[in-house]
Amino acid sequence: MRRNPNLSLPLKKTKKRRDATLPRRVLYATSADIGGIGLSSVAHETLIGLHERHILKQAIAFDNRQTDIPAVKIRTLRHHPVRLLSFLDSRYYYALKKRALDRAAAAAIRRTPGLQLFHGWSGECLLSLRAARRAGLPTVIEVPTWHRNKGKRKGRITGGEKDLIRQPLHRRWKESLLISRQETIEEYDLADMILVLSDYAAETFLSAGVPERKIFRTSRGVDAARFTPQPPPPTFRALFVGALIKRKGVHTLLEAWRKLDLPDAELYLVGHVHREIEPYLREFATPSVKTIGFTRRTEDFYGNATVHILPSTCEGSAKTTYEAAASGLPQIATRESGDVVQDGLNGFVIPADDVDALAAAIRRLYDSPELVARMGAAGRERILSNFTWDHYRQRLFEAYRQLWAE
Repeated sequence: MRRNPNLSLPLKKTKKRRDATLPRRVLYATSADIGGIGLSSVAHETLIGLHERHILKQAIAFDNRQTDIPAVKIRTLRHHPVRLLSFLDSRYYYALKKRALDRAAAAAIRRTPGLQLFHGWSGECLLSLRAARRAGLPTVIEVPTWHRNKGKRKGRITGGEKDLIRQPLHRRWKESLLISRQETIEEYDLADMILVLSDYAAETFLSAGVPERKIFRTSRGVDAARFTPQPPPPTFRALFVGALIKRKGVHTLLEAWRKLDLPDAELYLVGHVHREIEPYLREFATPSVKTIGFTRRTEDFYGNATVHILPSTCEGSAKTTYEAAASGLPQIATRESGDVVQDGLNGFVIPADDVDALAAAIRRLYDSPELVARMGAAGRERILSNFTWDHYRQRLFEAYRQLWAE
């Protein structure tokens, strides 16, 4: 499997100048808003690195909200007609945004001479990859979660997909707006290198038959100056940060919390509440559960917590695990959440969907302030040694070098 030879290498001091081992004219495309939150912040940090190394030819994005990279370097779809369709259900609108971005990037590949590498995102770059293949342009794609088949062997068309084909025309037309599994898998086939964010994510690609030579294992980063350790709160406070959905194991956490019924303890749920989780919030409601909702100031909640919990069943490498570790919190997470948490070092890694295992891990930290302090400190050190944004860019450039050297 391609990877940075040692993810624990100390950060090297490098001059921000052109590097002869890197491609010189990179086209980067993302449907994110550069300078926004979530995956948008990843795109922003990537472009900072490309610009500082003088290898960014152009970026194409849905919008641009930052000032670190000159606006002339970023072409946006700010006035694209697809924005008129924002009234659609979000999943259809987001898919149409991605298709518009893909068409724009493919056109840029065709009309821009001298490009040396295309960097796109899975689920929004099929036309771009086709255009790059015709132009003989090396390609890298990022996959923010897992292989579309989630580690399972599937035929070209599944039973559910066959059923959809038999649906009335209006239903088939609407579903055709979405990015299909077949389109995503064609992207995997066309890309020269696939960036994955954890060992678990890599396994889903290998089990689906993707050649090991195409996979490069990397990770995200975090702003260690924004997320910093704070004095512990007077009450044991467990924290979940993320969308309140079943995929992230919120229902499992709620059940484990009520089962424990800990005195002088609180559970804070920070994130947008989705409809699917509302029945569980009602079923497992107790005065100790505080549903906060979405906020951009997540650092305020990490700074007032004892432990961060993410019992997710599917992630690439959850950004909240980086933020919590940088904030000096021990964590309880699943292997599916990524590789930031190492069992016994900076937290506990438990099986997904296991209420008893989750409850036992919470209880261990509740009973041992010394363990909380030791694991929290180890988490912070792990971030500073491996997972700053500078580390992220070093790993990305190593991927570029490997591809460019071929």
